[in-house]
Amino acid sequence: MRSIVLMAAGLMVATSALAQSAAEKSGVNSALAIPPKTEDFVKEVSMSDMFEIESSKLALERADEATKAFAQQMVQDHQKTTAELKRLIDSGKVKAMPATAMSDGQQETLNKLKKLEGADFTEQYHDDQVDAHEDAVDVFKRYGNEGDNPDLKAWAAKTVPALEHHLQMAEDLEKK
Repeated sequence: MRSIVLMAAGLMVATSALAQSAAEKSGVNSALAIPPKTEDFVKEVSMSDMFEIESSKLALERADEATKAFAQQMVQDHQKTTAELKRLIDSGKVKAMPATAMSDGQQETLNKLKKLEGADFTEQYHDDQVDAHEDAVDVFKRYGNEGDNPDLKAWAAKTVPALEHHLQMAEDLEKK
């Protein structure tokens, strides 16, 4: 299996920047602990923030009180990271454009959530939050450790503890 992953990684590295995005999307970069390219990181962060904000707004309408408190913090914190990323881009320190929409997978997940109510909604929201924050911690750590833009790298590293806290909170909610 490892040889297949390494071969796929080699093919990804040898092809265009678009393939780099494919390597990031497919999980090859994560499996090999390869940091995302700046463009991929900016897109992933912006898509992740959009998903977090929209799914958490939905939770504010449909979930129990403990989940609503978590969701409120997710809305606030992810609006903050969106604003911080925008400032880095607007300052010219980061030369990459954020995504304008969620990924197809994130949109699909949000659409599924929209169809749920009560305990089914809450359980699915909790699961989605754990998954989303595991992904976020992974990509922020990889970029924070070895990203190619110093300002964005510093911001990513500074943001990791908050995302790890979010993940712990999501895991705790899931246990209830």
